[in-house]
Amino acid sequence: METVTIQNLSAYNKQDVLLKGWVYNIRSIGKIWFVILRDGTGLVQGVVLKGEATDKTFAMEQDLNREDAVIITGMVRMDPRSVGGYELAIREIQVVSHVSEEYPISPKEHGTDFLMTNRHLWLRSKRQHAIMRVRHQTVKAIRDFFDSQGFTLIDSPIFTGNAVEGTTTLFALDYFERSAYLTQSGQLYQEAGAAAFGKTYCFGPAFRAEKSKTRRHLTEFWMVEPEMAYCNLDENMDWAEKLVCFIVNRILETSEVELDILERDMSFLERIIAPFPRITYDEAVILLVDQGTDFKYGTDFGAAEESLISEQFNQPVMIHRWPAEIKAFYMKRDDINEELALGVDMIAPEGYGEIVGGGQREDDLEILMNRIRHHDLPMEPFKWYLDLRKYGSVPHAGFGLGLERTVAWLCGTKHIRETIPFPRTMTRLEP
Repeated sequence: METVTIQNLSAYNKQDVLLKGWVYNIRSIGKIWFVILRDGTGLVQGVVLKGEATDKTFAMEQDLNREDAVIITGMVRMDPRSVGGYELAIREIQVVSHVSEEYPISPKEHGTDFLMTNRHLWLRSKRQHAIMRVRHQTVKAIRDFFDSQGFTLIDSPIFTGNAVEGTTTLFALDYFERSAYLTQSGQLYQEAGAAAFGKTYCFGPAFRAEKSKTRRHLTEFWMVEPEMAYCNLDENMDWAEKLVCFIVNRILETSEVELDILERDMSFLERIIAPFPRITYDEAVILLVDQGTDFKYGTDFGAAEESLISEQFNQPVMIHRWPAEIKAFYMKRDDINEELALGVDMIAPEGYGEIVGGGQREDDLEILMNRIRHHDLPMEPFKWYLDLRKYGSVPHAGFGLGLERTVAWLCGTKHIRETIPFPRTMTRLEP
């Protein structure tokens, strides 16, 4: 008898199969009882009927517990009323292991802190399982997009000797006989990659020591960062737009079941079609003022401002040409207005905030050295970075897309902590 997975049951209609998994739930109706099985690929209802199942199996109802590990044999039957459209007429249940105590997560309401403390178990729940599968498909879509567009994966290091996004959000640590930091971004190393390969990307964790408790922040998160040689700001925005459209289309193609479990209104995603609106920072400020805010020009947008801006559009909106003083030292200035940096942020619709940040990089050696001095950064750790401007410097640009914020938007979740398997925040380092 063949061992199969729940997601592939449709290929085995009216056939006897063997499933390996865990008990998700049990219910009974008189002389018939049901066991919901999960195996990591989905859920299926198993029907235990006297006469169909062995006597030993039919008598198991009172002995089975949620999360018992079991191996089930039975016949696959089409049933449009069941999850996935199929059910299993169970003949035999073999218990691999019983739970040693009552499973702590029940269908009743639990507090967020309790669920986060039990995150290692909460991942098994239907909702969290769906979010993680959407995350998986999002990661696959990102890799497929860049791999199909001629990009080369160049991994950036986790340990660095320099800052990327400012020294106030660095996690410092001892590194043998010197100090080091957990990376805030792989971008600087991707600039080296782009000078060697033309178009590169990295995809890995980044760390920001921001003392923020909002639903949009994590201290450890994942980010994909492409970098392109011979690329300006407008072309950079084109790449970001194409990537986001590719991701959304892939999720609509592959994750209908998961989005349905999450009760996500897919019409909001179906309308994500290029081109996206592009407005300058100045135009965004005018929009905020027209909405009655007292926003101060020259400061960054907070969650409230980003949400207000996103409400004016059905698509992600790209805001470009920012005041240079609030952008990183490596950002190139606008030729027409030196006070503006050629940066871009993409704000997701529905109030999910910034999902992409990037821009054109400064390619002039002397200007970049002056910027490092202006920001009171030590020159020594950036010597290798400055070499990129000495040997064949060209216009180049790139961006970073935050995986967790993107998944939160795709899934319609309220808090970013649900979109990463084991979230790290100011107050949580376990499990």
